[in-house]
Amino acid sequence: MKKLTMTFLNEAGKNAQLRPTVAREDLSAEEVKEVMDGIVALDVFEKNGDKMYVETKSAKYTETIVTDLF
Repeated sequence: MKKLTMTFLNEAGKNAQLRPTVAREDLSAEEVKEVMDGIVALDVFEKNGDKMYVETKSAKYTETIVTDLF
């Protein structure tokens, strides 16, 4: 199973990650970048008075391998 992690910079210049609960596993870089830029453009997410997603930084898939023991 692959999980998508989108990394933004917040207002303080620190990393802010967004991990959707459900995401297709075959999204292209262009599709993800477009969505991330849209999130930045919304300008609605804040935490403790700081804007959460002010700049798009990176995105990656993380793949988890599960091995059943029984």
